[in-house]
Amino acid sequence: MKMFLLIVLILWLAEAQSDSHSLHYYYMAVSAPGSGLPEFSVVGYVDDQQIESYNSDTERCVPVASWMKEKESPEYWEMMTKINKGFETVSKYEMKIATNRFNHTRGFHFVQVMDSCELRDDGSTKVYENYRYDGEDYMYLDVQTGTFIPTMSEAQIITQRWNSPNVRRGDAIKQDLETRCIKNLKRFLEHGREDLERRVRPHVKVIGRESGEITKLHCLVYGFHPRAVDVKWMKNGIDDVPTDESTPVLPNPDGTYQIRVTAEVIPKDGDSYSCYVDHSSLEEPLHVRWEPPQHCPLSVIIGVVVLILVLASIAAGVLIYRRKKRSYMATGTSDSVQ
Repeated sequence: MKMFLLIVLILWLAEAQSDSHSLHYYYMAVSAPGSGLPEFSVVGYVDDQQIESYNSDTERCVPVASWMKEKESPEYWEMMTKINKGFETVSKYEMKIATNRFNHTRGFHFVQVMDSCELRDDGSTKVYENYRYDGEDYMYLDVQTGTFIPTMSEAQIITQRWNSPNVRRGDAIKQDLETRCIKNLKRFLEHGREDLERRVRPHVKVIGRESGEITKLHCLVYGFHPRAVDVKWMKNGIDDVPTDESTPVLPNPDGTYQIRVTAEVIPKDGDSYSCYVDHSSLEEPLHVRWEPPQHCPLSVIIGVVVLILVLASIAAGVLIYRRKKRSYMATGTSDSVQ
């Protein structure tokens, strides 16, 4: 279950990535306290780096990125702890409402909320608030109108209530994201600029596995930073090869990332296949060519086998001759002695 939730978070983070800088907060509430997960948790990210976390077990908001610990004061962490405790109280209530609407009175279920703001290179900004139930889109905030849009029928009642004239919750959230979130993002970018702007070149390894006429090509790209990367297979340096499967961009323990892209092809004489990799650490994209295994012609194999047999026959003949010669000499010597 923990691995599943981690994959959901990675996929959600991948959807929110862009060339701009971003600040994301992911809130999660679970329905089963005995699941081994906190009933409520919060993680914060600047771009692709986790900066802070809070959960209902520890009841403390703590820094994750070293530069957040160095730059933010103890008062900041006390303030964030109080804010997240308030979110925890609300989330437990909303978790019960959500499971009732889905008629899920038993079992493990979870609600996730993403608050996000982006600061683009041209100075413009963009904000989001999305909701998911058991990993599926539930509803989202339309920031143009300040209203919530349901993506499941079970969310219609709550969106109607939040959009009502006497509540207008979307307007308050939109204003908060466009002011406080952007302000915090700018401050955090100054805190961690050296680390956030680090560039590490990717390593690339290509492998081909044959199964009859079909060859499955794997391109493993690893050890790169930042997260954004473009990886695809190409035929003859021009045509894009349809991707059979691709993993999400996954984090490595050292803070770098990895991804694997796979394609199935039927190689023909004269065709060449290469893995295309484009990353911000590279001056030019990489083209790593897959070299198919060299198969010996049947005539060559037969010739080698015949040669081995001839050499083996000659060796056997020489051995027999030497044995007979030794036997003859031994017999001759014995007769002369008598």
